[in-house]
Amino acid sequence: MALKLFYTSKGLSNQSLFSVGTSGSARISQSVRCTSVTQHSDQSIVRRTGHYEPPIWKYDFVQSLTSNFVGEAYERRASELKEDVKMLLENVEDSLSKLELVDKIERLGVCYHFENEIKRILESIYNKYKTDEWRDKDLYGLALGFRLLRQHGYPAPEDVFMKFKDGSGNFKACLCEDIEGLLCLYEASHLSMEGETILDEARDFTTKALKEALKRETDQDLAKLVNHALDEPLHWRVPRLEARWFIDAYKKRLDANPTLLELAKLDFNMVQATYQEDLKHVSRWWKTTGLAEKLSFARDRLMENFMWTVGYSFKPEFGYSRRISTKVNLLITTIDDVYDVYGTLEELELFTTVIESWDVHQMEQLPDYMKICFLALHNFVNEMAYDIMKEQGLNIIPYLRKVWTDLCKAYLVEAKWYNSGYIPTLEEYMNNACISISAPVMLTHSYLSTTDCITKEAVECLEKCPNIIRWPAVILRLVDDLATSSDELKRGDIPKSIQCYMHETGSSEEAAREHVNYLINETWKKMNKDLAPADSPFCRDFLQTAVNVIRMALCIYGNGDGHACQDSRSRSRVLSLLVDPIPF
Repeated sequence: MALKLFYTSKGLSNQSLFSVGTSGSARISQSVRCTSVTQHSDQSIVRRTGHYEPPIWKYDFVQSLTSNFVGEAYERRASELKEDVKMLLENVEDSLSKLELVDKIERLGVCYHFENEIKRILESIYNKYKTDEWRDKDLYGLALGFRLLRQHGYPAPEDVFMKFKDGSGNFKACLCEDIEGLLCLYEASHLSMEGETILDEARDFTTKALKEALKRETDQDLAKLVNHALDEPLHWRVPRLEARWFIDAYKKRLDANPTLLELAKLDFNMVQATYQEDLKHVSRWWKTTGLAEKLSFARDRLMENFMWTVGYSFKPEFGYSRRISTKVNLLITTIDDVYDVYGTLEELELFTTVIESWDVHQMEQLPDYMKICFLALHNFVNEMAYDIMKEQGLNIIPYLRKVWTDLCKAYLVEAKWYNSGYIPTLEEYMNNACISISAPVMLTHSYLSTTDCITKEAVECLEKCPNIIRWPAVILRLVDDLATSSDELKRGDIPKSIQCYMHETGSSEEAAREHVNYLINETWKKMNKDLAPADSPFCRDFLQTAVNVIRMALCIYGNGDGHACQDSRSRSRVLSLLVDPIPF
């Protein structure tokens, strides 16, 4: 069947709707709709396959999701509880008690309601932190304050922990009796930056000491927190998933504040209702594109891609951004499989050329499966650009075209490596992988869809792939490689970072994996430093989105390929975060 195109403005070419901005070549064009398509087939072409399973989360199930936690009654009760918690924050006088309350509020997932109050408390704590008065605190109080201050961008110095070392430069053995203090120091140590050594030593010391402490600890609540931390530190955890876990843990504690607990449970369920509406919206869009049906070789992973966006942009007011970002992730997954699994090198070169041209008239040279893919991307970008032009008067098409073109060019480099059997050096691989892992595409769209006042300075900075994008890209790529490289090589793919390092150095796979883990830890330190630059053109919400991309990578790939494989862990995350409310 022939491909039929319909233009929303009859008689207009795809670049004639209107032109704006400083670049004469940039245009916002009308949407192009594809009504039917048949796959281009050639029996002589041997194509790879990823053997991906069909999605377990069906369209009808997604559309059936409903929540009871909507309406004025719940909103009114939530408002009352928020006022009560504000009173708690105002009435606590002791500095340590304030820090403990802030910590609970953050871990319960409701801190976004109290940003101003928390800022005032931490500002006051920081002013004391610089004095000898605060430095005289015990390990527990000092480490808790240090972590919270660094999390919020305050330059807390690591040398405050020197007082806990002995004459030989080692942490004092007596600290092993203070399990709560050890746990706080362990969590604080994961906010270390490049060039810092005390926190590295603290991480090694507390990790060993906490494992030993578990053998004798009788307080089950504390033991549960220690096990949870040793499994993965708080700084590396996805905020919304951590909130779901901590609410369950907190409600079992004898000292749990009932007001705070009720707010956390109610807020979680109300926000879940918001997520469900976002998900249903994207589900309808995904169905209308026809990509899952027509490109059956690609991963159809709506729910998993939505989970990514909830992970790095969880606030309820960011619904538009979640919808945009999920569409971006779905398109990335599909196009990735076009390059990695299905397309021939000749087809991929043509597709990359058409993407760069951004011209629907040039796509006639493409096979049909690529036409529908290009049209879906073309329509999505133009529709997003129209929204932002309408709201902010800024033409973002040049920036979006560039990140998508860069992504496809990076995919093409990998396709050429595969077809030629070339094994790059680790440096060569990573320079390309920082683009092909798609972090620049994800974070550019996230910034543009989250920010109410987009600045030219910030957009131009995004174009240069600054460190706030590069470090998430590095970790995302390396974590992905640790989880997926073996399976990807079996089905036919380029060597990943592990194999590149092995080929380059002659090391074993075990040594290569150890080196990759070392690189991940070192990149975390760089990321920690760049989360609080004084001259950043980006708001704090975007900086947190960038670090949450890393956290989602660790979550999705920490125990295998949680993006492609719909295992029990993946299903559990979906149910707890998007489907099942917290019972009262």
